[in-house]
Amino acid sequence: MNDHGWDEDAARPYFFLSYAHTPKAGARGAGDPNHWVRQLYRDLCEAVLQLTTVPAGVQVGFMDESMHQGELWADRLSEELATCRVFVPLYSPRYFNSVPCGQEWHSFTRRPVYPANIDSERTSGIVPVLWAPMSRYRLPEVASELQFNHASFGPDYATEGLYALMKLTYFRSAYELAVHRLAARIVQVAEETVIPVGRRLEFNGLPSAFNVTAPTKQLRISVLSYHQGEVPADRNPDYYGAKRTDWHPYRPAGSPIAQHAVRLARQLGFQPTVHEFEEEADAIIGGEATAPGLLLLDRWALRDEQRRDLVRRFDRSDATWVSVLEPWNMDDPECEERHGELGGLSDQALRITRRAGRPSFIGAMGGSPGLTSLEEFDDALPRAAMKAKYAFEGRTRTEPEEPAPPRPNLRDAFRRGHDGPAPFDDDHPERHGGDHPDDGAPGGGIT
Repeated sequence: MNDHGWDEDAARPYFFLSYAHTPKAGARGAGDPNHWVRQLYRDLCEAVLQLTTVPAGVQVGFMDESMHQGELWADRLSEELATCRVFVPLYSPRYFNSVPCGQEWHSFTRRPVYPANIDSERTSGIVPVLWAPMSRYRLPEVASELQFNHASFGPDYATEGLYALMKLTYFRSAYELAVHRLAARIVQVAEETVIPVGRRLEFNGLPSAFNVTAPTKQLRISVLSYHQGEVPADRNPDYYGAKRTDWHPYRPAGSPIAQHAVRLARQLGFQPTVHEFEEEADAIIGGEATAPGLLLLDRWALRDEQRRDLVRRFDRSDATWVSVLEPWNMDDPECEERHGELGGLSDQALRITRRAGRPSFIGAMGGSPGLTSLEEFDDALPRAAMKAKYAFEGRTRTEPEEPAPPRPNLRDAFRRGHDGPAPFDDDHPERHGGDHPDDGAPGGGIT
């Protein structure tokens, strides 16, 4: 046994198949949705056996089939991730939204990767598989960094993904070719790298290697309003709550406006979060676009000079990926009375936004009326959210990409001998598995 608790005489599994468990369809009598992954695993094990000298009875690979949580389940995963020679993730939209899959990726890439000989520059033990087409999805950074050529797996594989090749009889020969090439790649990577057995990490406490929500699927809803403790004396506090995000302008209809906006945004396919605008403002004004956003603006808050100045700064920043919605309940007597005054403050604070925006995004008659009912708000939010999404996508597409850092030349590093730092050193994490890997999705990142 070595100091990691692994029997050094035991044969290590060639690969760990990492995939997202698919839940059963709601239909009665629906089949096992993970059947096809299990079939792929069996076919891969058989193909790897044909290409290696693995003796009978020795574990060729590992696939988690249990879906059972708990200590024994986590311990088994930790052991396999610490000992397998190659990590094989099945790329799909569900995969990159799975926290356990992100934890598996993180665990494997904590282990250092060394080229097996001086002529090899392979620095990753990851061999990804297109389970489903990913051309419409943005990959997380750890996956988009990988440079992996799938061309040898056949054109149908790159277009359809392995799942389609398995299910459709028409693609049977294409599936067999892809599995053969995949098994050959697994064996090649295992033979061209040295990845020492790692320590068993506490799986349940590991972070995910993925940003599980793509930026364009996020929607940051920020609220500029009061909480009850800071409402002006001439404003009814019943429209406010303990937090600024509890603002309820259409009371008694609906719910607090941020909660209502969250429900509408989810219907559009977003994964929304709610924030106070004061906490978001500096990042937005500074141009730090992490996701599209909505600003729910309470015009009563513009009577406060500091908040009014904050909105002016936002207006001048031209943050087009944040759309402004201004609920203004004309059934509220106080709003009706102060309509002209506070509508004027809004027009002044959002002068640039008013000129750039179409009337449909700021109320039926320009900026002043606002969204005078919950029904108007419901009509405006989808357009505002999609406008912000399109602006965010356009911004991220046009930003220049930083040039990739030069790849380390391991042959030169060895030839330098003792003149420079050791080629593989714990003080140089770029040498370690997953940080500058060698395998990945076709063409790098997919946007």
